Amino acid sequence: MAHMAQNQASRKKGKKVTIENFYGGSTQGKENEEEIQKNSEHASQNGNYQQALEDLKLELIQKMETFWKEKWEKEISCLTDKNAQLEKELEASNTRADKAEKQIQSLMTRIKHLEESEMIKQQESIKQTQTINELEENIKYLTEKVTDLENRGRRENLRIIGLPEKPEVNNKLDFILEEIIKENCPHVLEQGGKIEIERIHRTPSILNPQKTTPRNVIAKFKSFQVKEKILQEAKKKSFRYKGAPIRITHDLAANTLRDRKAWNTIFRKARELGLQPRINYPAKLTIYFQGKVWAFNKIEDFQAFAKKRPELCGKFDIQAQKARET
Repeated sequence: MAHMAQNQASRKKGKKVTIENFYGGSTQGKENEEEIQKNSEHASQNGNYQQALEDLKLELIQKMETFWKEKWEKEISCLTDKNAQLEKELEASNTRADKAEKQIQSLMTRIKHLEESEMIKQQESIKQTQTINELEENIKYLTEKVTDLENRGRRENLRIIGLPEKPEVNNKLDFILEEIIKENCPHVLEQGGKIEIERIHRTPSILNPQKTTPRNVIAKFKSFQVKEKILQEAKKKSFRYKGAPIRITHDLAANTLRDRKAWNTIFRKARELGLQPRINYPAKLTIYFQGKVWAFNKIEDFQAFAKKRPELCGKFDIQAQKARET
């Protein structure tokens, strides 16, 4: 091994390697000829081994290169296929995105048109609501005017309630009315003991057999003053016909009668409390409270007034009273 190291060192330094300097000089050459021969044979075997090892390395390197080349070619081919597939998917995705974008733009356009249409409809609805409100106000005003004209057309009329429904009565209502006046307020009669009546009739004109109460009688006087005198007397005392009680009131329009009837519950309670209630024309409630006369056109106004007065608060709850009556 020392000789081999010396040989390698000599090669590195550029010296020529001989058998003599390889084995230590000429003095020892002769003595070691057999040993040199053995070492030569051994070196020859060693060289064959090294050559075989180098060949094996080269073969292994070639196989590894072939293996990795094939493997990387497969990987590259696979990646190429995947890349192509991704490009196709990307292209399809872009197509879908473009289609979706077009659909979105179409929807946005439709939404814009709908919003504009909705805005126009809202504006039209507001105008229609305003028009309807104006029409309702006009209808209310005209209804009130018609009702007022109807009431004024009935100002010479009296309504007689409770007169018996008999043929002998219905056939001579004018004479029956004179008898009622003679029996209850004879001083109202004009000279000659008669009352000038323009017309008198039952209402409604057709008798309903299902009703047990007699129909009302409407009498139209030629003189408004005579009619008012009879009405004032009827307010002072109860009228009778042959001992049977009857009532004489204003002959008013149906709307006015309905509005007056709405005060009935409050009117009865106010009378119980000593508030001296009255229903004035057309349907106005008046009461006497704390030394003053108070007038109310609407039930809501009266209820708001009663809630603010401890003496009246809770005593005019119409719903509670109706529930108790039921």
